[in-house]
Amino acid sequence: MIVIKDTQSKVLSVLQAVSGIVERRHTLPILANVMIRKTGTSVQLTTSDLEIQIRTTADLGGDTGDFTTTVGARKLIDILRSLPADQTVSLESSAAKLILKGGKSKFTLQTMPAEDFPLVQESANFGPVFSVPQKTLKNLLSQVSFAMAVHDIRYYLNGILFVAEGKQLSLVATDGHRLAFVSATLDVEVPKQEVILPRKTVLELQRLLSDAEGAIEMQFANNQAKFSFGGMEFVTKLVEGKFPDYNRVIPRNHQNSIILGRTALLSTLQRTAILTSDKFKGVRLNIDPGTLRVAANNAEQEEAVDELDIDYSGDSIEIGFNVTYLIDALSNMSQEMIKIELSDGNSSALLTIPENDQFKYVVMPMRI
Repeated sequence: MIVIKDTQSKVLSVLQAVSGIVERRHTLPILANVMIRKTGTSVQLTTSDLEIQIRTTADLGGDTGDFTTTVGARKLIDILRSLPADQTVSLESSAAKLILKGGKSKFTLQTMPAEDFPLVQESANFGPVFSVPQKTLKNLLSQVSFAMAVHDIRYYLNGILFVAEGKQLSLVATDGHRLAFVSATLDVEVPKQEVILPRKTVLELQRLLSDAEGAIEMQFANNQAKFSFGGMEFVTKLVEGKFPDYNRVIPRNHQNSIILGRTALLSTLQRTAILTSDKFKGVRLNIDPGTLRVAANNAEQEEAVDELDIDYSGDSIEIGFNVTYLIDALSNMSQEMIKIELSDGNSSALLTIPENDQFKYVVMPMRI
């Protein structure tokens, strides 16, 4: 039976959409495979790593009929990549093998039975469905994902907190040194739900979401989240644990604030960062009426100093920061102007967008 017969580019893009979560080395060999289920004329591709499951359905030609098997996902992708994009490729079943043909090339691949493939058991008690445009969620994720922890023993920090309440969806990420908060308005009212999406899920969603028109539907259960968009269904386990109370971390009523151009500040920080030491990424900010001075030095006793003219008439403040934390935030924003609010040299700083309370970034100071 010819399971698939279509152009290399189409087959490859459908396969790549589901294969991001597939690890090359796995304790369960079958988890390196993609499950291919043919029903009539449509083909359903499913991958899983026991925590995340991604499924997509497409029309990829071939014979009409029912057929199911699993085959090595990465191997299949590597072979398809080596073939010309406009070439017609076919995947045929033969005994316990799949034969991939393209032009004069022929590859015989070993399969494993579909009944051995561990599908994720979906929760029976998902909450109400709500949706936002794909582009909106992609932007929200990019504005906070850089602040997620990486391999922190406080496992609940290795991900993003999603809070849906009323007509608002808020995303929060923190690694203990900085915190990013962003929110958007929903079309429908939803009861309050709080879930923590794992880091791997966040990175995979960012890879899959597009700027194209179309919404992404979300549903949350106690231990799972489900996303549906662009013909794909994405089910993931959640991180269990209590996320820190982010409202207590976000400072209020700072008496000193500066509004300045984002790109000018970003360029100044990137230049100054060149002479910070690899291990100790500290920069010193001296804020005085009319001037912001940024300085850095390293173990070789080299020094970088840069100045920006600013519209500021508040207190003189000297404060140190990990420059990477500031660069990360500014690089993932698109607005022209930003607002920095400070109390003194020992308190956390708050970065926001003027006239917009939907984005907040808190960064702890650093002793220099």
